[in-house]
Amino acid sequence: MKISIIGTGLIGGSMALKLREKGIADFIYGIDNNQQHISEALSLNIIDAGTDLEYGVKNADFIIIAVPVDAARKLLPGVLDLISDKQTVMDAGSTKAGIVNAVKDHPKRSRFVAFHPMWGTENNGPGSAVSESFTGKAGVICNKEESAADALQLAEKVAESLDMHLIYMNAEDHDIHTAYISHISHITSYALANTVLEKEREEETIFQLASSGFSSTVRLAKSHPEMWVPIFKQNKENVLDVLNEHITQLRKFKAALEKENYEYLEELISNANRIRGILR
Repeated sequence: MKISIIGTGLIGGSMALKLREKGIADFIYGIDNNQQHISEALSLNIIDAGTDLEYGVKNADFIIIAVPVDAARKLLPGVLDLISDKQTVMDAGSTKAGIVNAVKDHPKRSRFVAFHPMWGTENNGPGSAVSESFTGKAGVICNKEESAADALQLAEKVAESLDMHLIYMNAEDHDIHTAYISHISHITSYALANTVLEKEREEETIFQLASSGFSSTVRLAKSHPEMWVPIFKQNKENVLDVLNEHITQLRKFKAALEKENYEYLEELISNANRIRGILR
């Protein structure tokens, strides 16, 4: 089938590579406001042709929207305006409620499947795309009952061709869960990076002394604001909720040290160690 990828960067590019490898895509159109991304995607054989939005949407069987969530929210209604009742649209956004609500009353809502591939890195652009990126990762489909049976089936086939295992939930629950297991990790990483940059002014010292633990913790701080500011904006209430809890936990560690209550400090660390039984 013909597939159009709107957004030929890390996520869209990785999807395109895998779907081509699996033989799901006979022809892949790339649609991107960044013409350098189109050129790079062509040279890397990620896409077969670059085109404009209207042509790419009208001439594809399956359309994947892989742009920042604020852009996806604005773009989706117009994409649905262009399609027939035989085409399917799927997004890849990290927040879901805002995107789902943007088209809840659209006459072609049933042709849309809300999807979140639970994978990403701090890198961006077509050059960062890797075909095996999604292997073994969770793919979340939200509000599946609002999608037509054939559209849902095709989206499931695409997700399974990415070698992902599928999870189903409603959009609101998805946004709550991702605030806790994804979005707060990025805020924490940004804050830690800013703390170190503020207090440790010698860049060479940071480079020489940074341990693997520090490097892995601040890796997410390399993630680009054009992607993450919209995510925080779209999921603001949930992110604020988890951020308040995180600040409470930090205060507990601070109080334990200030009061030299090392027994309580050990208790806090031991409680955190329970994560070992969940994440292996």
